[in-house]
Amino acid sequence: MHKPPKEKVDQDHFLNSRPFNWPWQISLQYRRSGSWSHYCGGTLIAPQWVLTAAHCISSYMTYRVVLGKQDLSEDDEPGSVAVGVEKMIVHEDWDSYLIINDIALIKLAEEVQETDTIRTSCLPAAGNILPNDYPCYVTGWGRIRTNGPLADALQQALLPVVDYETCSKRDWWGSLVLETMVCAGGDGVVSGCNGDSGGPLNCQRDDGIWEVEGIVSFGSGLGCNVAKKPTVFTRVSAYIDWINEVGAPSSLPLRKTLSRAQVTAARSTEAEGGRARTTTEALRRQCPRASAEKDP
Repeated sequence: MHKPPKEKVDQDHFLNSRPFNWPWQISLQYRRSGSWSHYCGGTLIAPQWVLTAAHCISSYMTYRVVLGKQDLSEDDEPGSVAVGVEKMIVHEDWDSYLIINDIALIKLAEEVQETDTIRTSCLPAAGNILPNDYPCYVTGWGRIRTNGPLADALQQALLPVVDYETCSKRDWWGSLVLETMVCAGGDGVVSGCNGDSGGPLNCQRDDGIWEVEGIVSFGSGLGCNVAKKPTVFTRVSAYIDWINEVGAPSSLPLRKTLSRAQVTAARSTEAEGGRARTTTEALRRQCPRASAEKDP
């Protein structure tokens, strides 16, 4: 991910995220020449499910998922675990030419336990659209500058949302951007970059709860930080039904952390304004607040 230097004289100095600020962030790694290398990011959305981009998945590669990770250069980092992959589900309408429906689910070989360094992220309500300039954070181990090296430490960058009306203008992304996508950034200074693909766009709700609103999908071929070419994400809220249908738990994956009474209460429908509140909506209200601090 490309971020501005802390001082103009130090062009290679970039800010890292606070350790374990984003405990749902995962590193999708592939095996190459007998060792594992970072390939894409992703988001833990349930104890056995990871959300990532379709373009990160290849049937010719062997993958593992590393969770609770902060520094990729540290092999045995305390709090981190590596888990195998049971299966990968790519959206059936994924189009690598048009880069549409760029979403995939990974089922882990085993469930992971939540710890101080590993937590599941919340999903947004179906159809949720963030307003223009809404503050969100992209996170990942992507390149720290165009054609530069991958980051060792997990990076974070503030990327305000660019609404569809703006992002689809001719001098922005034009017709390449669809309403099933969300744009963020575009100031020519801060952006996602190669290696951030599949990772989350983290946005905090008014009640303090963090949700993964986007999946890093694509950026400009001219470089990682091109003005009016914001990072483009798959809009997660457009795919909630798909996520539920193909096997991952519904919008709130943290049912295991709830008490039996909470789950029972959430499962019962509640009448509000003549409308029955669904199980998914009830469970979403139990979604715990993350302790992520925005400013490194």
